[in-house]
Amino acid sequence: MSSQTQSEAFESGSDFFDTHIAQLNRAMDKVKPPEHVRLILAEPKNEIIVNFPVMMDNGKYKLFTGYRIQHNNIMGPYKGGIRFHHDVTLGEVKALAAIMTYKCALLEVPFGGAKGGVTIYRHQHSDAEIQRVTRRFTHDLGNNIGPDYDIPAPDVGTNSQVMVWMMDTFMNMHNQSDKNAQRRVVTGKSLASGGSRGREKATGQGVVYAIQEWADENGFRIDGSTFALQGFGNVGSHAASILSKLGATLVAVNDHTGSVKNMEGINVRKLSEHCRSEGGVAGYPGAEDCSKMEFWSSECDIMIPAALELQIDAEVASVMNCKLVVEGANGPTTLDGEQVMIDRGIDCIPDLMANAGGVVVSYFEWVQNKRSEAWQLQEIDERLHFMMRRAYHEMRAFAREHECDNRTAAYAVAVSRINSVYNERGIFP
Repeated sequence: MSSQTQSEAFESGSDFFDTHIAQLNRAMDKVKPPEHVRLILAEPKNEIIVNFPVMMDNGKYKLFTGYRIQHNNIMGPYKGGIRFHHDVTLGEVKALAAIMTYKCALLEVPFGGAKGGVTIYRHQHSDAEIQRVTRRFTHDLGNNIGPDYDIPAPDVGTNSQVMVWMMDTFMNMHNQSDKNAQRRVVTGKSLASGGSRGREKATGQGVVYAIQEWADENGFRIDGSTFALQGFGNVGSHAASILSKLGATLVAVNDHTGSVKNMEGINVRKLSEHCRSEGGVAGYPGAEDCSKMEFWSSECDIMIPAALELQIDAEVASVMNCKLVVEGANGPTTLDGEQVMIDRGIDCIPDLMANAGGVVVSYFEWVQNKRSEAWQLQEIDERLHFMMRRAYHEMRAFAREHECDNRTAAYAVAVSRINSVYNERGIFP
């Protein structure tokens, strides 16, 4: 970890968790589950923290802190990403794990919610060091993960290669006789190592499917529209590529390196090439550099935050010049920012709905591994579209019936499903 102490790290990230609880409580007030269900869902079932040493390339050892938060598994095995980032904290991972519980319930994916991470400055380490961190973290998690118990996936700072290292480490911790049965312990793997077609673009594809449903509902044409994007990683870049093929124009982008803007349009393919060579959007020759607030105030039809949490606060929301916000990231909007958006009449497709494509296709990958099958991309896209469309219209139906915002409606649909299971199963003993 950095100079921040471990106890301080436990406390930081609490703003995100508190924001999540406030958003959840609005839905609870609509659904009115029994007090014991509210009590159970208020905290994770398990909070796993491991401190582990890893040898660096220079032969010295460094101690890392890793987390795996298992929020709820009443609907199925724990499921959620692994994040490698210097801001990973207990509070952040608790919030992300809880969001996964409700996301799976909303989309009717038979998984529960979990999340994990390692506090690490990702770009300060070589691939060899990242491999050793990944393998040691996986080893120390031990039987706290498993193909029918808790299934990690990629998140910020991790990718298919990290998932393959996790899978290989876990497989080698088990008997040779059932070694290949452990392949589905993670999803988001490379295609060669048991991954699924369509998984890499899944979250970005889901963002676009959500936009298409909103467009159909509101008589909006995507062809000829404009959009801006915060974050140009896996989610943002794929969403931008798919939207551009549908005729939409990217006009502004912000990431950790800076912001660029071109109201005539930014070529997504060329920007992707620039980011691969330069490490970010800053300095892209096909657009002008601008400030972060100039990015947020860009005139566009659709704004897609696809980076980290708590980015759209009241100040940002007050300058946004768009019709729709689509939350490609988890928890990108603060409570104050959300209220300003509602007051200004800016529509929002919340994270629970908008970025659910990743966990849906992760579920498809898990099923394919379990059955020793390999589905074609067309089948995966069709299945994903069906599940996104169904969840979107269930969210909208609740919002209309109860006269509430989309986020409250999305949580309410999810809580209703979880509550039904608790009512049927009861609490043992």
